[in-house]
Amino acid sequence: MAASDVAIVVGAGAGLGAALCRRFVKAGLLVAAAARDKDRLTALAKEVGARPYPGDTTDEKSVHDLFAAVQRDFGDPAIVVYNAGAFLPKAVVDTEAAEFERCWRIGCLGGFLVGRAAAGAMLPKGRGTILFTGATASLRGGANFANLAVGKFGLRALAQSMARELGPKGIHVAHVIIDGMIAAEHRPGRGKSERGPDALLDDNAIAEAYWQLHQQPRSAWTQEMDLRPWVEKF
Repeated sequence: MAASDVAIVVGAGAGLGAALCRRFVKAGLLVAAAARDKDRLTALAKEVGARPYPGDTTDEKSVHDLFAAVQRDFGDPAIVVYNAGAFLPKAVVDTEAAEFERCWRIGCLGGFLVGRAAAGAMLPKGRGTILFTGATASLRGGANFANLAVGKFGLRALAQSMARELGPKGIHVAHVIIDGMIAAEHRPGRGKSERGPDALLDDNAIAEAYWQLHQQPRSAWTQEMDLRPWVEKF
């Protein structure tokens, strides 16, 4: 792994996004952290040793500009992670169309725009890794979670299609199902924390799994990985 390799983490917020940036910096990569909130992103990037690139991942031009800026500043990415997501738990009859569309755009359309840009940057060299962050809702839609499940179902399908198309061309595409709450993102009152720290996913442990996916030899690539703490039923 060359020290000059480049990583782009899209959806670089507190918790997993920050942990991914820290892990890639630790590995010697040049890390671009992308997110919508400029002020929060600037503070996070400074903390983890990354360079901030604010923008809207659901906007085609914004994604194009993000990759153009990273390639200008650092070079072509060796690994790109799409970690952005949004959802608003609500009954279907109470869900407004604008809310549903917003969650889908961030959860799925943004993944397509970022994944397409990543593939375009990696294909000329015939190598690279594209990782998508999924959730329990990637596999089943729960009551009051249509906003999340629809986008996550679509993101999983995108990852499968891209893996089949790009794998023979040297690009590793994988989908990671985060089946449980992440400790660093946990808010009181959301359950399971009373069962001890191991009841929640450790963000650094998840980031290590992402790094190992990037390190896999082409003869044994993982297309989908699921991570969960011992308390989760599956």
